[in-house]
Amino acid sequence: MTDLATPFSRVKIRVGALVFCGDEVALIRRDRPSGSHYTPPGGGVKAGECLLAALRRELAEELWLDPNDATPPELCWVQDQMVTRPGPTPSPRKLHLVFRCHVTPKVRAQLATVEHDELPDGSTELGIIEWVPYRRAEHLPLFPLIGAAVSALASPDAPTGNPHLPPITDANYTWK
Repeated sequence: MTDLATPFSRVKIRVGALVFCGDEVALIRRDRPSGSHYTPPGGGVKAGECLLAALRRELAEELWLDPNDATPPELCWVQDQMVTRPGPTPSPRKLHLVFRCHVTPKVRAQLATVEHDELPDGSTELGIIEWVPYRRAEHLPLFPLIGAAVSALASPDAPTGNPHLPPITDANYTWK
C-alpha cells in the first residue's frame, strides 16, 4: 500500500502547449511577490481524462483556443518533477508533457490576453498571456524547465530531438 502522506508518493500529470505564431510563443506570466515566472498554457489531467482531451480543455480555458483553429498537437518533451514545496500537503511527483501547436496571426488576434487561475481557496490569480520570441525562452523564469530546449530549436517547427528532459529536483529548482 502506498503512503499518500509521503512526499512524491502521488503522481500528477500536467499537459501544456507551446502555442506558436511565427517565431513567437504564447506563455502565461504570473507576477508574485517573489518575482514573475512563466508557464506554457496547460494544467492538470483529471482522473479518467484522455491526455489530448485535457490539453484541448486547458487551451480552451486559458487561451480561448478552439482546437480546430490550431495545428494538431505534437508531443515534444517529457519532464519529471520531484521538488519539495512549502506547505502542509506532501509534495506530489509531477510529469510534465509539453506539446507544440501553431496558429495563424488571424487566430492569435482572437485569443485571450489574460487568464484567471483558480486557487484552492476559491480566489483567482491573474496571468498575462505574453507572446515572446521563442529564442528568449532560455532567459525567462520558465516552468517547467524547458527554456533551453525551446530556445535551441532551429525553427518553431524543427524536430525536438530527445523528448526526455533532465528531471526537476531540489538540486536545480527552488519552489517560489
